[in-house]
Amino acid sequence: MKNSIHKILLCFLIAIFSGFNVQAQRPNYKIITSEIHAVQKQLVPDKRVAILDVLLTDTIQAVIIVKGETDLPEGKAKIIKLLNERGIRFVDSIRVFPEASLGDKIWGLSTLSASNMRSQPDHAAEMVSQVVMGTPVKVLEAVDGWLRIQTPDQYIGWVDELGIALKTEAEMVNWKQSKRFVYNQITGYAMSAPEKNATPVSDLALDNLFELVSEVKGYLQVRFPDGRTGFVKKSDCISYQEWTNRTVDLQSIISVARQLLGVPYMWGGTSCKTVDCSGFTKTAYYSQGIILARDASQQARYGEHPDFNDHKNLQSGDLLFFGRTAQRITHVGLYLGNEDYINASGYVRVNSIDPNDPKFKRNDRKSLVSASRILNSLNTEGIIQVKNHPWYSVTNNK
Repeated sequence: MKNSIHKILLCFLIAIFSGFNVQAQRPNYKIITSEIHAVQKQLVPDKRVAILDVLLTDTIQAVIIVKGETDLPEGKAKIIKLLNERGIRFVDSIRVFPEASLGDKIWGLSTLSASNMRSQPDHAAEMVSQVVMGTPVKVLEAVDGWLRIQTPDQYIGWVDELGIALKTEAEMVNWKQSKRFVYNQITGYAMSAPEKNATPVSDLALDNLFELVSEVKGYLQVRFPDGRTGFVKKSDCISYQEWTNRTVDLQSIISVARQLLGVPYMWGGTSCKTVDCSGFTKTAYYSQGIILARDASQQARYGEHPDFNDHKNLQSGDLLFFGRTAQRITHVGLYLGNEDYINASGYVRVNSIDPNDPKFKRNDRKSLVSASRILNSLNTEGIIQVKNHPWYSVTNNK
């Protein structure tokens, strides 16, 4: 009887100590998760322009699941290496974009005068940006009639699939080598025939980019990225070569900005049809073939930074940034000179940084906190000319 009791107690103690041993050997997933977050922050300091989302699941099991998605293969490789070095047994469920189901059509061209980009694949989701016709994009994945894309400024969002014509690498090369024209008016239409009273095929917006088919009676017959054709007045267009190779003209940037006076503000707008504050400055500079970063807080990082405290240091064309602090920028405008700036705030209008000027925003809690000068920093990070961007150009096509 005593032997039986001793055996039972021995088995009980062995079980307890075995549990302690298993617990002691189990990895500290809190620390490992923290290490993964450090990798994510290092490789993706701005989640608006890159994806590296990784999550450890089933951590009470002997073999865990590593879930996530990324458009950075090097990011996945770094996390996998980290897990292996920590002796973690895992199943790799990290998706790498572009998604394999897209096949070789991992590029696209915007087909509408302005396609809306959203934060999620849903028409009710926040609009984060727009893509004007002919803009080349990377396609990352397709979900239920939506495409997740990355624009030339690296911004990532979702677009209704009707707004993007999918292309292969070879088709993109052909597009880059084609004779292209740019719409040079604020708004207009492509018509079904080379006649003023013909029916519209599509509306058009400034800087829409399309291929030339032929010329007839003062009109260009053009082809949209989705294959539709229409007729546009030749006088309303300029060639791609003229758009990209002309000397950048500051006064033309300001002229376009002034032509947008009265255009309504809309969060996420980046076309002449509707703009938010950074979409407005972006549109003005894009009219001269210059691609700025998408958001005000991003635009503030790039270019030269004159001393804005003395307004005499500011020049026409400078970007003025407003916010509670320089680290919390929430608004941007385009400096005109004489302490006036043009900006999208409710609608596109002219305001002043002079507190004694009637155009000063007296009810605005934002202060001028930074300024950037663009034209002295062309083709540096965040400020690239279209002609030097590999998605538009046939040279350095990667």
